[in-house]
Order: sequence, then structure tokens, then C-alpha cells
Amino acid sequence: MSDEVATARYGIDAYLDWVHAEGMPVVEGDYAIDLFAVETDHWARVGCKGAAVHLKGRGDFCNMFLFELAPGAASAPLRHLYEDIYYVLDGHGSTQVELPDGTKRSFEWSPKSMFSIPINMPHRHFNAGGRDRALLVSTTNMPLLMNTFHNDAFIFDNAFSFRDRIGKENYWSGEGDFIPIRPGNHLWETNFVPDMASIKLHEYADRGGGSSNIKFVLADGIMSGHMSEMPVGTYKKAHRHGPGTHVICVTGHGYSLLWYEGDADFTRIEWKHGVVFPPCQSQIHQHFNTSNEPARYLAMGIGNVRYPFTLQKRQTMIGEKGAKQRSSLSIKQGGNQIEFEDQDPRIHALWLEEMRKAGITPRMEKYFPE
Repeated sequence: MSDEVATARYGIDAYLDWVHAEGMPVVEGDYAIDLFAVETDHWARVGCKGAAVHLKGRGDFCNMFLFELAPGAASAPLRHLYEDIYYVLDGHGSTQVELPDGTKRSFEWSPKSMFSIPINMPHRHFNAGGRDRALLVSTTNMPLLMNTFHNDAFIFDNAFSFRDRIGKENYWSGEGDFIPIRPGNHLWETNFVPDMASIKLHEYADRGGGSSNIKFVLADGIMSGHMSEMPVGTYKKAHRHGPGTHVICVTGHGYSLLWYEGDADFTRIEWKHGVVFPPCQSQIHQHFNTSNEPARYLAMGIGNVRYPFTLQKRQTMIGEKGAKQRSSLSIKQGGNQIEFEDQDPRIHALWLEEMRKAGITPRMEKYFPE
């Protein structure tokens, strides 16, 4: 082998190189993980404990970072060109953001809050608890940015101010603007949602099972977020999409089935608050509520109704020339959803047994009259 070949630079993943150079723990390889169980360690750049979470379905564009703030501690000041959506798993605290004119905005968060920092604005997180840790997780497009520029100084030390991303004053206090589009695509625009367990959702009949949802535009970014709910005694239709959409349980508990077309069996994931999983590329998945309360989950990734970002997202969420979006169009018609009447009979039978064991009355008679 020539010296030139032996030293050739190829097959580089600049993001993974950066992560390992940062020195924080990296979790990778599983379909799902309980974020409360992830081990963290000191992450010098952010001034607190942290970890990177890389699950099988994260794809090329997205990842998760976990932040653990000690009692009474604060993170280091930070700014960066990648976007993120934060979800608070545990603890109470606040985040302070410095605007381009030097003024500051602060908001207080607690478990099940969600927020996004406008791109490249300096910010810090503060744990208000004197005895307990605060645990936050962010879904980001850092892999996209680092693999594009492969220069961390450009990403973290860039002084450019995105003044158009600040948003309205009331976006920092938990208020926002409802933007009606159509069922499944209604938007809530804001920077901060105090409680994802109580935010108002809207009917999404195409998903079945009494489903409801709301999609988010956060800090006018390209990251996507949507909250969905399944009432007690119900489940949703199976569907598929691209990778990178991190699904995290917020209320209730249940399970999801994952499979590819042609598979003889399913991969089953049990979920409760804090469990996250991103379905893989074109992996069919279906969510089931087995708790005695409505089950809500938050899905976070890249591309949204305002900024689809990829052709696949545009076709899935928007549709072509006013056509029905593929996310709720039957696979038999070229879409990404399996209607209840077309699903594997084992799926409903399995769920009925789970309802029997939990002592919960099934409420799917509209779709399964027998």
C-alpha cells in the first residue's frame, strides 16, 4: 500500500469525530432508550454533565444531547449555529437568552416544558432546585451543520445575529399564535411551551382512534415538533416516514410496534415518560395506549410545515399540488399509512389482550364493530 493511500482522508463523519473529541458519553445502537437511565459525565463546553444519544433511527441530520444540571448549578454561556428543541424531563429552572441588542429574556421551565433557542443567540440554563438535579434533552440538527462545515469554531464562535428569529415578545412567556391550516397540520408558533401535557390539541381524524395533534414552529426554525394524543382505550393507525424523528412519551404509557414491509414479526418498544425512539427510514410503526389516561407523545426532527427542508417531508406533510399529504394517505394509494381494515389481524388481537390485562375497556368499536 502506498503512503498516499495509507494516509488518504475519506469516509469522514465530522460530527462523530467532534462528538468523541468533546469527551462526553455517547449512547448508540438501540432502537429506544429511557433517557432517565442514560449515564452522563462532565462536558466542558457546556459546563455541566451531558451525553450524546444516537439511536438506530436518527438518520443523517439529527441527534439528541442530554444535559444534567447539578442542584443550584448553571450551564456555561453558549451560542451555536445548529437548531435545537429542548424538552424538560426533570427539575425546575430557567433559561436566559441574550438578544442581538444586548437585552435579555428569561423564562422558567419545569417537567414537560418545551422550548427552542433562536439560532446562534447566547443562552444559559439555571437549575433552581437546591437539592435535585435538572435533566433536559435537546433534539438538534448538529450532525447536519458539523458535516456541512466540519469546523466547530465556525459553529460555536460565529457572531452573526439572526434578528428575524427572535419572535414576538409573548413567545417568551408561553403564549403563541395559532395558525389554522388543516387537520393534522395546524400550527402553534412560539418559542416556549410551559406544559406539553396540557397544551390544546386539535382533532386529527385521519389518524384514527380519536387522535388529536398540534404541530409547532419554534423560533422560526427548520426543526419540527408535533404533539399527538391517543385517548384511553385507543390506538393509532400505522404509518412510516423518514429517519430522525425522535418520539418521546410525555403522558401515559403504552407500546409501539415497528416493522418493515415483508417482516414476519414486529419489534416491540414499551414506553413511558422519558422513553425515546426514532423510527428508521421507511420503518412502519404504530402506537398503542395501554394506560388509564390519555397518552401524549412529542415527535421532534428536521423539517416542518413551514420549512419542509426535504422533498420527502414536503410530500409527506404538504402534499403535491393540493393533494392529500402522504402521511395520512393509504399505502395502497401511494401514501405512508396503513388503514385499520388493512392491518395485520395480530395487531388488534394483541392490543385487546393488553386491554384485558390492564382492565381497560377498549374504545375502538367505530373501527372494529365486532
